[in-house]
Parts: sequence; C-alpha cells; structure tokens
Amino acid sequence: MMAAERINDTLIDQLPTVRGRYSENAPLDKITWFRVGGPAEVMFRPADLNDLKTFLAMRPLLVPVTFMGVGSNLLVRDGGIPGVVVRLGGEFAGVRIKGTEVTAGAGALGLNVALTAGQAGLTGLEFMSGIPGTVGGALRMNAGAYGSEIKDVLVSSRAIDEEGKIHELSCADMGFGYRHSAIDETWIFVEAVFKGRPDSKSEIARRMGQIQAAREESQPLRTPTGGSTFANPPGHKAWQLIEQAGCRGLRMGGAMVSEKHCNFLVNTGTASAADLEKLGETVRQKVLDETGVTLEWEIRRVGVSDGGTS
Repeated sequence: MMAAERINDTLIDQLPTVRGRYSENAPLDKITWFRVGGPAEVMFRPADLNDLKTFLAMRPLLVPVTFMGVGSNLLVRDGGIPGVVVRLGGEFAGVRIKGTEVTAGAGALGLNVALTAGQAGLTGLEFMSGIPGTVGGALRMNAGAYGSEIKDVLVSSRAIDEEGKIHELSCADMGFGYRHSAIDETWIFVEAVFKGRPDSKSEIARRMGQIQAAREESQPLRTPTGGSTFANPPGHKAWQLIEQAGCRGLRMGGAMVSEKHCNFLVNTGTASAADLEKLGETVRQKVLDETGVTLEWEIRRVGVSDGGTS
C-alpha cells in the first residue's frame, strides 16, 4: 500500500469495465531497464485503441494515469506509481509500410521500426536502431542519436487525451525542441508515420551494423541502466562535463556512474531507485560547482519515494 498517495484500497473496483487487463500492485522493477522501483497501484494493458478510449473517457477523473513503454529511459521511485499505469502491448506495436512511409504503433520498438524500414529498402530511419525504447517515448522527447532526431523523419502522429479524444498531429504541431516536444504531458501517443527514402537494403544494413557496433563499444549495454542520464546543455557534451567534475566511477549505494560512458548511471546489482536519483543529483551538483553548468535530467523520474513523496 502507498499510504498517503494511494487513492483508496479498492481503486481497481472503481475503474471502468474494459476488454484489456488490469493488474493490481503490478511489479515494475522487472520491467524498467534500471531493474529498480516500486509497483504500479494498478497496471492497465488495453486490448486496442477503442479499449483505451473507453478507459480514459470513463475512469474517475481524480485517478492519475501514467504512460509507460518498455521502461528504457525511466526511473521509477521505490514507493511505486499511484493510480493507473497504462502500458501499450501488441495491438500498438505493429509496423507497416506504404510507399516510402512507415507507420508504427506507439508500442513498437525503435529498433523494429528501423529493421522493418530497412527490409523494405527505406533509409533515413537507421538512427532509431540506436535509440532504446518505443516510438511513444521517442515522440515525447524528440529522441535522437547518430546525427538524426525524430523531428527529421516524422510526418504525423496520433495521440489520445485524458478524455479519450483522438488528436491528429503534424510534425509542426509537435513543437519539437532538443529532447522535447510541446504536447500535453497527459496525452498518450498511439501511432506515428515516418518518412523514408529508397536505398539499397545492403547499404542500410551496413549502416545499422555500424550503429550497433558503436553502441556496443561506447555504452554499458550489458549492465542495468537507463540510457543517457542528462541532456547535453547548449554548447556542451554532458559526459565531458561529468568527466571534468571527476564523477566517472562515482558510487552511491549500489548505483554508479559508468566507467565506460559517464553520462550513464548503472545499477551494479543492489541499487535502489533512491540510490540512483541521489547519485544523479550529486553529479548535477558537482558539475555545477566545477563548471557553472546546470545539467537537466533526460531520464524521466516518476512515482513516489518509500516515504510517499514525489
């Protein structure tokens, strides 16, 4: 039970009838890439878009809703997430090709989008193979890697608001900035259309291979982590500032600044979410003291602490 933060003891009984699945007190530490965090008070896996619309339109308005993909760029605090966590499954993970456009559900992995496009002889989306996580999360933060960002390839997207209304959005509507979109945080992305360009399948595969090799060489992919921890400040590289502040290898409890790439925090095996967040804040302070630059979290932190505070 999440004490002060819990809506009440029978939240699941207040929720609308759906065709998908509700799970009470659903563990999240096995889902998030950090392998830490408390449970979701209730997790909802909608059967399809209409099921999600029904849930959002009919749920009690005071019940908070949190969207979660595969937990690749997410730090769930140790007290878990009050309210309902919505996780999009198979019905939202499809990828299809029409001409030079690639339509992907918000639950599709970026890697699968890149692979499907490559198999169809469409280039321009290879960079998505280097972005961990799903299309929905990539849209939310204008994810980017290896010289490209979502804004460079997006044609349009669809989102559903907290009342269950569908919104059709152009790339211009998204209000993209560096690791940011201007779309209301309460809206849930459900689909996106990306543009590709015809190219040789073998050449596309070669570029994707280069991206994967670069990731293996430079990032701690074999250790529980959450990807890049901090956004690059204007005119700076976050990892260089962290290095300059002497934080490479810094430890706090079971959390550590990666020796391989110091803009990655890693769980050495015994970390709590509190360890990771405290370490991140310590790094931010050390960088500020050493360089005068304030690092901003790129990793999304959600939920409440063991003490019930956010």
